[in-house]
Amino acid sequence: MSDQIPAAPTPPPASPYGAPTPGAGPKQGLSLTSFILGLAGLVFSWVPILGFLASLAAIIIGFIAKGKEPGAPKWMWLVGVITGFIAVVISLIVLILFFIGLAIVASVPGSIHTY
Repeated sequence: MSDQIPAAPTPPPASPYGAPTPGAGPKQGLSLTSFILGLAGLVFSWVPILGFLASLAAIIIGFIAKGKEPGAPKWMWLVGVITGFIAVVISLIVLILFFIGLAIVASVPGSIHTY
């Protein structure tokens, strides 16, 4: 019997200079950001300013991602844009109802005390 240790396999050759590394997926940072901001805008749409700004950012970044990241999954930026628009509408409704409620409270005599 031979007591020799088998030789380790040779590693694959390195990529030539300037060649892209294999296995690098498509860029999807903007699409992912739009997706996350769209969901955050939807969750925080009851907070008038915070939800509105997150939703607006999701819409803008989603449309930028559509043009700059053709290899990214389409559903990411699409969900960000759709939830962004829905959250903008909800935020505007909440803001309008807030000001209507504020006007009603201010119109009731004796509800606001000034010193």
